[in-house]
Amino acid sequence: MQSPFSFLDGLRERLPAPPQPPQWLVHEVQHRLVLFLNHVLMQESEAMARLARQSGRTAQVQWRGFHIGLQITPAGLLDLAPVGATPSLRVEVTEASALALASGVLRGDKPTVRIEGDVQLAGEINWVVEHVRWDVEDDLARLVGDAPAHTLARLAQGVAEALQRFAPAARQRPDGAPHRF
Repeated sequence: MQSPFSFLDGLRERLPAPPQPPQWLVHEVQHRLVLFLNHVLMQESEAMARLARQSGRTAQVQWRGFHIGLQITPAGLLDLAPVGATPSLRVEVTEASALALASGVLRGDKPTVRIEGDVQLAGEINWVVEHVRWDVEDDLARLVGDAPAHTLARLAQGVAEALQRFAPAARQRPDGAPHRF
């Protein structure tokens, strides 16, 4: 029996490269990402203290054609690295499939990465990734109150669990081979 997703096999290779977004949009999305990361970091003083010890160092994070340069501030927060800055650390997410990457993150797996550069900075960033979590429910409670935030968080958790169960099944063909998205 053929999978209903069999038409997706090799689809990425057959499609032309998608158009690149305008530079202003990329820059704006990167700024919003930095604001979000700083919001999460500010909820964990130990993470800020660890990053403050790495002040001035830069890290470049790359996945496929997307990249962002981040510089650590004296406050232990992040800012966009200056254009042309040589990164102290390069982190490349090696998983090419967006679906595989997303399903792994939903399972709580860390993506496979290739790291080059400052080992001490890499260790501090790894500690932050391991120990800092975004408290979505707390942020929602500030907007809509405690009870609705708790209900929305439980609903989102249920959806995430359903996606976790679905994603591995959707990636397998009837013959047991994975789909290539």
